[in-house]
This record gives sequence, structure tokens and C-alpha cells, in this order.
Amino acid sequence: LVVHVLVSWLLVYGLKLGLVGTAVTINFSWWVLVFGLLIYTVSGGCPLTWTGFSVEAFSGLWEFVKLSAASGLMLCLENWYYRILIVMAGNLENAKIAVDALSVCMTINGWELMIPLAFFAGSGVRVANELGAGNGKGAKFATMVAVVTSVIIGLFFWVLIMIFDSKIALIFTSSKAVLKEVKKLSVLLAFSILLNSVQPILSGVAVGSGWQSYVAYVNLGCYYLIGLPLGFLMGRGFNQGVMGIWAGMIFGGTAIQTLILSIMTIRCDWDKEAEKASMHIKKWAEETPEH
Repeated sequence: LVVHVLVSWLLVYGLKLGLVGTAVTINFSWWVLVFGLLIYTVSGGCPLTWTGFSVEAFSGLWEFVKLSAASGLMLCLENWYYRILIVMAGNLENAKIAVDALSVCMTINGWELMIPLAFFAGSGVRVANELGAGNGKGAKFATMVAVVTSVIIGLFFWVLIMIFDSKIALIFTSSKAVLKEVKKLSVLLAFSILLNSVQPILSGVAVGSGWQSYVAYVNLGCYYLIGLPLGFLMGRGFNQGVMGIWAGMIFGGTAIQTLILSIMTIRCDWDKEAEKASMHIKKWAEETPEH
């Protein structure tokens, strides 16, 4: 964060590179994070899990590649979905105001989303550890705790957005037209935050349980076969503008996806998942060459 703020100031205000400086800063910050984690790992920061480079890293590599590819696709489908929302808003009449207001809302949503994303990572690791240890009940309990905690936090921010509506946009702009549009969108922003307090945790549980490929199909169907067409219909067909596009994409895509993931999680036989995880661990242990 410190590096990002300093480099942002230097490139955007110091060197006056504007939007290009912002893009360069984002890329630079990501690479700083990557190399920082690499240095931390190889320098002894993870002594129990990193013992140095070894050919053992290539054992079971294909299974890892399949899981990684499914995870990447799952996350990309979701990330692209919200980028398409901004592109669609840019094709509306009076697009400048619509995109400005939507960008403000997406930024606020992105800030708050950092909390559920932390739960995404934590719940995924915890569920995977519990299943690997053969503790199905522990995985179920970890899922419940993560979801409930994140929902409580989401409700807190939901209330804040509903109370302050357009006032929170004063952080970004003083334009009355943009503030007025943000006020209209504040209800959708509040419900997006509420839904996003559940969905990432369920996605994290899916990652920890090895369901990435299933969730990728769920994301594809909910976001691109239901959410986008519904958003287009409500925004352009019914002339509801950016509110219609966003509402269609929330309640047609994100809400249905969250519902499906909830059903998958509730109906999951955790003891059976723990047995499957234990079998995978035994299989990988047998494939790993001994020193």
C-alpha cells in the first residue's frame, strides 16, 4: 500500500502522466507484491512449507495445473463480468455521467470487497486443511463461521451505504450530476455489497473443496447466459439505463450464482469430501519420491 501510494503520487502528480501513470502504477504494484512474496518465501519466511527447490515439485503437476486453470477461469469470468458492466454503461445516452457514477460505486464496492476476499482466501485454506485432515465437521464449521462473520460485516456496510447514499461519493467528486446518479445507484450498491459478503466465501469454500471446475460452469451460466442478457434487456430494452443494466446483472447473475453456491454448500456431504481429500493426499504421498 505504501509503495502504491508513493508511486501513484509520483507518476500521476509528480510526472503528470495522468491515466497512463495510473495504469503503470497498478502494474508496478502487482509486480512488487509478486516479487515481495517470492523473496519472503525463499528467504525462510515459510520454513515448514518451503524447503527449497526440488524435482518433487513436478510430481502430480497435471492435477495442480487442472485445478489452477479452473480456479483462474472461475475468477476471470467473475472479474470480466463487472468490467463488461462498465462497457455497457459507456454505450448509454449521457454515458459520461453514467460511467462516472458507476465507477464511483464500483470503487466503493471494490474497497469493501477486500474484506470478503480475505475471507475467500482464509476459508479456502481452512476448509482444505480440515478436509485434508479428514475432519468434515471442522470444514463445515469453518464455512459457517466465515459466512456468518462476513455477512455481519456486509450488513454493517449495507446500512452505511443506505444511510449516506450519495454523500459517500463526495470522496471522489463534487459534481452534482454525478452525486445525483450515485444516489440512484446507492441501493444497488448496498445490495451488491451484501451479496458480495456471501459469494466470495462460498467461492473460497469451493476452491478449498476442489470444486473449481463446477463453479466455473456456474459462473459462466449465471453471469453470461442469464445476467448479461437480463442486464441488457432491462437497461436497453426497458430503457432503465445504468440502473437497469446493473440490477439485471446483480439479480440475474450474482444473486443466482450465490443461490446455487449456497445450495451446493448446504447439500455437501462433508464427511464424504473429507474421505476424498484423504484419498488424494495418500495418492500424492505414494507418488512423491522418497529421499
